[in-house]
Amino acid sequence: MSKKTLPVQMFTPGNLKENAIVLGEKLVKQWKIPTDRPLQLAFGSFRQEITVVPAAKSSGLRISEPLARRMGLFSRPVLRAAYHSTSRTLRLGPLISVLISRDNPEQPDKPFGSISMFCRELVNACRKQGAYVYFFTPDHIREGAGSIQGWVYDDGWRQTSMPIADVINNRLTTRKMENKPSVQHFMKEVKSLYGAHVFNERFLDKNEVFDTLKSDSSLARYMPESYLLTGFSMLKKMCQHYPVVFLKPVRGSLGKGIIRIARQPDGTYQTLATSTAGARRQTYSSITKLFSGLSGKMKTTRYQIQQGLNLIDHAKRPIDFRALVQKNGSGNWHVTSIVARIAGGNHFVSNLARGGTLSSVKDAVSKCLLPSEVKNTAYVKLHRASLDIARGIDNLIPVHFGELGIDLAMDNSGKIWLLEVNSKPSKNDNTPLNEQKIRPSVKRLLEYCCYLSGF
Repeated sequence: MSKKTLPVQMFTPGNLKENAIVLGEKLVKQWKIPTDRPLQLAFGSFRQEITVVPAAKSSGLRISEPLARRMGLFSRPVLRAAYHSTSRTLRLGPLISVLISRDNPEQPDKPFGSISMFCRELVNACRKQGAYVYFFTPDHIREGAGSIQGWVYDDGWRQTSMPIADVINNRLTTRKMENKPSVQHFMKEVKSLYGAHVFNERFLDKNEVFDTLKSDSSLARYMPESYLLTGFSMLKKMCQHYPVVFLKPVRGSLGKGIIRIARQPDGTYQTLATSTAGARRQTYSSITKLFSGLSGKMKTTRYQIQQGLNLIDHAKRPIDFRALVQKNGSGNWHVTSIVARIAGGNHFVSNLARGGTLSSVKDAVSKCLLPSEVKNTAYVKLHRASLDIARGIDNLIPVHFGELGIDLAMDNSGKIWLLEVNSKPSKNDNTPLNEQKIRPSVKRLLEYCCYLSGF
């Protein structure tokens, strides 16, 4: 199979018929494309019988405007072309789609809210690298349809009918949306009918991650002791064993609903709970009273109970780390970035949503009172742990992931601990869009989509 990246132009049908495609004569000869009989054109799930017309001085690809519209193509895209001689199929692509939570047609500049910039950046990356992308929401899904309404960018956002993509990135931000029967059915159907690749198929819950990874002896060293909080005896056991424990909603994110429990020297228990206003503090005279205070919350929320760690800190503000680990153009895990997150002054979690600040690993570690050896090896240890954990999840949990946000902590001895794995790493970005500069995370996402689609 031969492949090439080509600029695509449109023509108005006249002497050339609507289903004719013009290709450079040199490429037609090189790929041995027959011009005396029909071929199959493939673009995502779109199929059309076409004839190829060789052009002496052309190096790109020209298709008729009506054919381009039926394919969902606008402006002048750059696409990869591959010719399969056995099936006489000219394949264009890759066609990528991103399943997002919501759109707002009334806001043409930012139709996708806080991820609009990311969406534009992905469009720009596709134009540079040779790919085509569209965006759709669960509301666009229609049962049994071989096409879908999607958003494309053509000097502004517009909606148009699109084929099912070669690769679908699930960026839904809530489990409720993801678990809709229409969404679940769609994801199964596109895989079985069109051979589409869907990645980051679903959310992970905290307990599933920890229970699975601690069963692997090579990964157990990163795991703080943690269990699903099932009742009083579990709470009592953990609170007696550790001076500090954390309760984390099994299906929580952004640091919401986390409760820190600290055993005091006088035998009382103090809780700190995250809220938008800061941390709420309460004291309970005994473990029994503490359990009574928590039991109301436990009726509506499943909690993971986790060993408290002595995290490194700066001016008593705990520091943790977020690694973005993505699969690359060879399908292998690669650490794209690791940043340090320093908790806000009145919070004990470091999420930016809770007033935390970002810093490089080197700068954050340099502010801590740590032996120089711990400071010097911090990045290498975090990098190794990130890759180990991503590969562990890939091997042990039967779900297709292409990128993971891995939250790690380091204690004062330099030991690395896993805090959480996020299967929908944030794409919100407050920096202005730079059309010349595509972030490495967006490039890698596109490389993996090209790998999956065979382009």
